Amino acid sequence: MVKSIEWVDGKVKMLDQTRLPLEVVFIECKNYMEVAEGIKKLIIRGAPAIGIAAAMGVALAAPGIDAGDFKTFMKGLAPAMQSMIDTRPTAVNIKWAVDRLEKMLYNNRDRGIPELKELIVREANAILEEDIRTNRAIGKWGAEFLHDGDTVLTHCNAGALATGGYGTATAPILLAIEQGKKIQVIADETRPVLQGARLTAWELMQAGVPVTLITDNSAGALMKNGMIDLAIVGTDRTAANGDVANKIGTYSVAVLCREHSIPFYVAAPVSSIDFSIPGGDRIPIEERSGREVTHINGEYQIAPEGVNVINMAFDVTPSKYVTAIFTERGAFRPSDISKLEKEDSDIETLRLIP
Repeated sequence: MVKSIEWVDGKVKMLDQTRLPLEVVFIECKNYMEVAEGIKKLIIRGAPAIGIAAAMGVALAAPGIDAGDFKTFMKGLAPAMQSMIDTRPTAVNIKWAVDRLEKMLYNNRDRGIPELKELIVREANAILEEDIRTNRAIGKWGAEFLHDGDTVLTHCNAGALATGGYGTATAPILLAIEQGKKIQVIADETRPVLQGARLTAWELMQAGVPVTLITDNSAGALMKNGMIDLAIVGTDRTAANGDVANKIGTYSVAVLCREHSIPFYVAAPVSSIDFSIPGGDRIPIEERSGREVTHINGEYQIAPEGVNVINMAFDVTPSKYVTAIFTERGAFRPSDISKLEKEDSDIETLRLIP
């Protein structure tokens, strides 16, 4: 399995996902500015993966800070932390990762500065390793909802490339296949950046999973013809009420699923649930350059020069369209995920959907 990101010899090594599927190219980031630029330019993307990248970006900044006391050290780290948070506003994992580092540092403020610098690197790598375990746990719970012979629709990319490894939305598929179930995938192209065509189709083929690529506007017709059994998508931020922000077009898929009585599932690590936001209307939606729409891969122009463009990177799917949310702690109805806010809460997982 190709790794999207790792810490190697004091540098952050990223797979350049803008070059896929034609080239497999890795880049090395030597400072936090290069990491931030990589996140902005989608060299690395996917909520869990950019959370890991943000933590590693902060770790890159730490060695260059000349500080003799904790307060000065934290002041020196602040620009790197804020730079990470500012890269992409919708994905909550970035702030979650930065807040986790900050909390860890304050809990160890009595240690020496050299040790704190080492602890940041250790914590960033711990976030990576935990993400891989989290994804497998999501897969374990989600696989219970997949049956032998199912065809799964995916939207955008929430596979290993979008995470530390294994993926979120793809994890139930991979686990179900490991269990001996015959599963095939229909991946929509996901305009305008084509993450489904370039990334999801590529990595599923690499894993030997049967996958068929369709245009975004084909999903409804396939559902009508009985060619899709369920949909599984990822999420960049989920509100406390179960509203889900994901790649633009997710809302359309969810509405189509409801119309055709097809289950619509969301794979969401707990780190991507923003319990501070009561509903999806409070989730900030990133808008990106119109050039992504008017040009293919930023090169081949397909629209008239000067045309007005709206290019929202994400949309919000109301919780009423979500059948269940797969997390590392179980599968839940959207109305029940608020119980996950407390790590020691007594929660009951959802095993079966009527």
